[in-house]
Amino acid sequence: MSTSALWHRIDQCGLMTLAVMGMTKNTGKTVALNHLLACAAEGGVAIGVTSIGRDGEDRDQVFFFPKPPVRVWSDSIIATARDTLLRAKVRWKLLAATGLDSPMGEIVIVRALDHGEMEIAGASRSSDQQKIIAQLRQCGCALIILDGALGRSQHASPAIADGIILATGAAIGGGVQDVIRKTRDRLATLTIPQAGPEILARCQAVFESGGVGIWDRSGGLLFLADIATLNAGSTLVEFADRELGTIAVSGAVGKALWLTVDALLARHPGLTLVVADGTKLFIEHADVQRFRRQGGRLLAFRRINIAGITLNPFSPHGRHMVAQDLLGAARLAFPEYEVSDVILERVLTETGVC
Repeated sequence: MSTSALWHRIDQCGLMTLAVMGMTKNTGKTVALNHLLACAAEGGVAIGVTSIGRDGEDRDQVFFFPKPPVRVWSDSIIATARDTLLRAKVRWKLLAATGLDSPMGEIVIVRALDHGEMEIAGASRSSDQQKIIAQLRQCGCALIILDGALGRSQHASPAIADGIILATGAAIGGGVQDVIRKTRDRLATLTIPQAGPEILARCQAVFESGGVGIWDRSGGLLFLADIATLNAGSTLVEFADRELGTIAVSGAVGKALWLTVDALLARHPGLTLVVADGTKLFIEHADVQRFRRQGGRLLAFRRINIAGITLNPFSPHGRHMVAQDLLGAARLAFPEYEVSDVILERVLTETGVC
């Protein structure tokens, strides 16, 4: 494990909170998580782990394909729901109760006493995740890994995680170049550029208290209120006849709200939309490209840090790729990132190829 370039990159960056996020089901997220847990154990790093949803069960809850288990190591600290401990294949010691409920019982913090398999189910709300992270820190964790779940990405927000690992691969469909293209599009949406100091200062109140803010072209405030962003389109339309310059929304941007902003851009060239970060965008990359071509600016209050990309050349749907081909193409396509196939690299190391 000491030869893992991915682990060295994470270790050198000094990350304290790392989110593992999958492009879709079966892209190797759990395998990547297990690799990082093993590297942390070998390196003597005090590790904490929790999940935004549920991981480590025998079969995934969508397609019912067999899943690799989460493998924790002795002295790992885990935040998980009480019910999952009934199925744990390791001895554990209770360290603390969080007081946070979940469908599988209260989330508690335990220390693993040996190496083995665990099912992990954590908090689903961002505010609860932050409380759990704080408790894991108090337990002495130097690095906390947040495992993701299908359709959820808030754990990867820079408001919670210092960096993310993006797991991609054959399960997203198509050939090698299709995987590269879809991954590039997802990366481009996640890593939209951060706004400059002037806009950050202007929008700060929106992202501290939540809601929507609207400013004219000279920076004058037109509207500021803590309203639900998903249904904010009707509010934005009320200002269509004003000289709109900047719109800031703290929550999720879905298709309906995006179409409203897109329509306002046609009337207000150079319109700027500021979102919390790239995890809040629930639109296609093509929408973002079209918005920019039409003169709009899309910016983030906080920019996401991509700590690495992991690859899975196998799909349970039968689409398999040559691992070396996918790895080579991905490293060529994403030279700015640490790209890894942790299974392939382990095999090559064990056989003395590298």
